[in-house]
Amino acid sequence: MIEDQLGRCVASWYKGATGVTGAAKLSGGASQETWTFDIVHPGGNFGAILRRAPPGYGASPSPSRAAGLDAEAVLMQLAYDAGLPSPRVMHVLTPEERLGRGFIMARVEGETLARKILRDEEFAQARPLLARQLGRIAAGIHSLPRARLPNLRSMTATREIADLDREYRGADWPRPVFELALRWLADHDPGPSRQVTLVHGDFRNGNLIIGPDGVRAVLDWELAHFGDPMEDLGWICVNSWRFGEIDKPAGGFGSREDLFAGYEEAGGKVDADRVMFWEVMGTLRWGIMCGRMMQRFRNAPDHPMEQAVIGRRTSETEIDLLRLLAPRG
Repeated sequence: MIEDQLGRCVASWYKGATGVTGAAKLSGGASQETWTFDIVHPGGNFGAILRRAPPGYGASPSPSRAAGLDAEAVLMQLAYDAGLPSPRVMHVLTPEERLGRGFIMARVEGETLARKILRDEEFAQARPLLARQLGRIAAGIHSLPRARLPNLRSMTATREIADLDREYRGADWPRPVFELALRWLADHDPGPSRQVTLVHGDFRNGNLIIGPDGVRAVLDWELAHFGDPMEDLGWICVNSWRFGEIDKPAGGFGSREDLFAGYEEAGGKVDADRVMFWEVMGTLRWGIMCGRMMQRFRNAPDHPMEQAVIGRRTSETEIDLLRLLAPRG
């Protein structure tokens, strides 16, 4: 069914295309569907990806945070045009195509599973280079010209603290470590950033396509917004995104120093204190999200196991927060 729909869609804008083949839904993605397929063409098949909202899905789970699929498509294409590692957007869906809201992009080959990237021999030569490379990429994202960017929400540290506090208390699930983190964040609120840029919003290991040569694409721009660029640097250093490589803060790849050096090589300016603030913020944010998943697991009639697996990580984030806020030695 979806191959027929995709075939008709692709034939309307991809000159010479005769259909599609191999359509398969990829795992992952809590709020959006991702399909891989090949465009059939006399000159040779072409790999593509469909990213769309699930049928009948009116909005994302966090509509106030989500940029929207149309904005995602614009941001990814702007990044691609600027020479940043991003898939090329080929087509934005229209209502007439009956495929829902979303877009089609060129498929980028490589690995997205963080544990394979951090452990497989195939990526051994790339791993020591990734932290610095990601610093340069983050600086490139933050330097995209505001005049060309879509309309996005704005976020400040103060507002983020208030949002997390409201979300945490709305769950009615007291957790003393989260109380400690909220108090620390309020006491260390750095105030408005002197520099406001595009922030990717989910810049981390797991949202990257990696090859033996390094980063090939940055994915999942749905949480993009305007704000403090140090937020992206803090988020990638959250321990949950190191996938066991806890001695390598930058995504499990390398040191903060390498991440920061790459950022400044590309023209950015690092404020290490603000990065630390956003690392604490990001750790708490992920902890609250995990807690929500556990509550959904308990309340859902079918008790989805994926939600329980994520929900159990709430306690991991509490340990991470204590190590950040009350380090031993």
